[in-house]
Amino acid sequence: MVYPEEPFWVLPTVTGFYEDRDYRVNVVEALQEFWQMKQSRGAELKNGALVIYESIPSNSQPYICFVTLPGGSCFGSFQNCPTKAEARRSSAKIALMNSVFNEHPSRRISDEFIQKAVQDARTSFKGTSQINEGAESGIGAFRFMLEANKGRTMLEFQELMTVFQLLHWNGSLKAMRERHCSRQEVVAHYSNRSLDDEMRSQMALDWIAREHDSPGVIRRELVTAERELETFRMAGRELRFPKEKKDILMIAHNQLGGSALNSTSIDD
Repeated sequence: MVYPEEPFWVLPTVTGFYEDRDYRVNVVEALQEFWQMKQSRGAELKNGALVIYESIPSNSQPYICFVTLPGGSCFGSFQNCPTKAEARRSSAKIALMNSVFNEHPSRRISDEFIQKAVQDARTSFKGTSQINEGAESGIGAFRFMLEANKGRTMLEFQELMTVFQLLHWNGSLKAMRERHCSRQEVVAHYSNRSLDDEMRSQMALDWIAREHDSPGVIRRELVTAERELETFRMAGRELRFPKEKKDILMIAHNQLGGSALNSTSIDD
């Protein structure tokens, strides 16, 4: 599964919004109220309207905070924040702007949207070793999933999108295809599942098995996921996929007792 680029997934820069001149608007409260308003107006939010914040443990600045929106999208503080409260506000600002921009008609899944997204997905495979039957199967599942969610906005659709990105990254889509599972069956099954600790643990077990077959694979994937997460965070981009990859790999690493990293920092 791939994640298409502009213009659908990247928020345009708005001059002045990111600057820290005052906080007369409480962005943390405004973000929560925005999603409560959407729910009151009939938006289908499977897990309710609660906005969830996650601060990265640290004893020194810069502090980092992630925020996950009711539809599953995740954003992070994109500035060098001297306090934990500042990091929380920073993550809320970028999430609020994305939430507001998400109301634009161009963010709603339509036939035109699907055509452009699938074309972007195909283009991203060109010139790589991934242009094979597995890639085509992933793109086909991606199209089917989008068509099954016409009318929804991308932020409302994000958790399901991330689930299928993870299934593709993890090799699960390929395994299900080999078991002759239809796209309809796969989408129907995962449309009713949350991206929760049980799903993360199941995927972590797959990476533990890979580590036994190919020592060092978890470390390599973790380095890639951390770099991608940091790059996306500082650019103010949506983070759910790289963050979930990192979390899954850390579960696998911890279950192996830390041996997967060979006592070497992933920052090296």
